[in-house]
Amino acid sequence: MLVTGIVLSVVGLGFFCWLLFALAIYALPFLAGLTAGLAAFDSGGGVMGTFIVGFLVSGATLALGQIAFATSHTLLIRAIIGLLYAVPATIAGYQVSFALAGIGMSAGGWQMAFAVVGGVLAGFTAFSRMALFVASGGQGTEGAHSPIGWRPHDQRR
Repeated sequence: MLVTGIVLSVVGLGFFCWLLFALAIYALPFLAGLTAGLAAFDSGGGVMGTFIVGFLVSGATLALGQIAFATSHTLLIRAIIGLLYAVPATIAGYQVSFALAGIGMSAGGWQMAFAVVGGVLAGFTAFSRMALFVASGGQGTEGAHSPIGWRPHDQRR
């Protein structure tokens, strides 16, 4: 019974860590959708209206951010858009890591250290997931290889 509890605890903690990094990019859209949903509820939109507005705003925030990041050619603008998504993910990652570290250790320096590392990793994960939507190197596909016959494309710049 004790071994089963330990194994399930490790599996559950691993699942929560995986979930944290898988959902890191959605911190800003979730916050935007939650804010819009609460505003719709406060203005008398009802429960269904609240969920509809929240989902629409969340989806629009995620889609517009990814489109803006992918189509921007300026590195500074990409960095700003990436940071807009990475900073809320860092804060959420810090809070979740702090809570998960509190399960296994008492409050103190080590708990704070694990929380900072978890927050930074969640921020990097969110930023790197935004960067996945950019074509190879941000220069289009001129440096890519053709999957048909593996002939390189024109690589002049």
